[in-house]
Amino acid sequence: MVNKLERLLNLTAVLLATRRPLSAEDLRDRVEGYPPPGAAFHRAFERDKDDLRVMGIPIRVERVPATDPPVDGYRIDPSDYYLPDPGLEADELAALHLASMAVRVDGLADQEALWKLGGVVDTGGAVVEQAVTSIPIDPALVPLFQAIVDHRQVTFDYRGEARTVDPWRLRFQRGRWYLTGFDHLRGDERNYRLDRIDGPVELTGGPVTHLRPGAAPTGSGPQPAWELGDDEPVTARLLVDAVAVAGARRQLGATAAEEPRPDGSVVFTVPVVNVEAFRTFLLGFLHRAELLEPEAWRRDLVAWLEAVAGGAPGHG
Repeated sequence: MVNKLERLLNLTAVLLATRRPLSAEDLRDRVEGYPPPGAAFHRAFERDKDDLRVMGIPIRVERVPATDPPVDGYRIDPSDYYLPDPGLEADELAALHLASMAVRVDGLADQEALWKLGGVVDTGGAVVEQAVTSIPIDPALVPLFQAIVDHRQVTFDYRGEARTVDPWRLRFQRGRWYLTGFDHLRGDERNYRLDRIDGPVELTGGPVTHLRPGAAPTGSGPQPAWELGDDEPVTARLLVDAVAVAGARRQLGATAAEEPRPDGSVVFTVPVVNVEAFRTFLLGFLHRAELLEPEAWRRDLVAWLEAVAGGAPGHG
């Protein structure tokens, strides 16, 4: 039985490997772990796409070649996904090396990440004997992360009592991992230190019944990345052409107001907190979407695209 995390990894690998956009049905055949064809599969696939985008993985939505009527296809462009060579100088690599030695995740080597940035450097024989801080890996992290992604309740023993919890978020603070969620035994929000959990964390299979304050309603999937943050939301207006409207509507959900146009395109009004996440979502539509407002965001987007393309930043 393929779990959710393994399916997400397999989906990412298939989307990276393909040179042409793959339809949802193609992906169902290539990625193990999806339900049979039907409504259950489409719900699972839409949740997986949303989860990958929340993680910052740029999924492109493109028309599958030679389809009539048009069919949406999906792929990940390796140039969007992989870290480009930043062309760091020797002293800059040395600074990265020292930083990677100062903070270490237990069980993970810093050298592999450094290789991807341009190679391990010779620091002149100086050796850092011990990291300034170490981030521990707790056995409860994997099941709790999976439960949060899947919106499923968990059970575990804590301070001598059996707890049933709707998990909301994990955080690392002052050298320890913490879980925040709704405790059904206490009937309220609680925080738990993972190193004080006795025994294994079990996923009950039941959906969460108490949402994190401010989260999207049950059944609507994870909260979009552009709604996450503590700042006040800013209203954005996004024009999407007729071919991509259905996909945009699924991803934007009920929070986006719609203004249909005669040619079948739609202007979506979207509350945005995280501008960078919204830009990533927008770029997934390529030429089939246009940011109309705010004007300042539009100018910044044009300048950013010109910079990425290698041209001089413009004013749009």
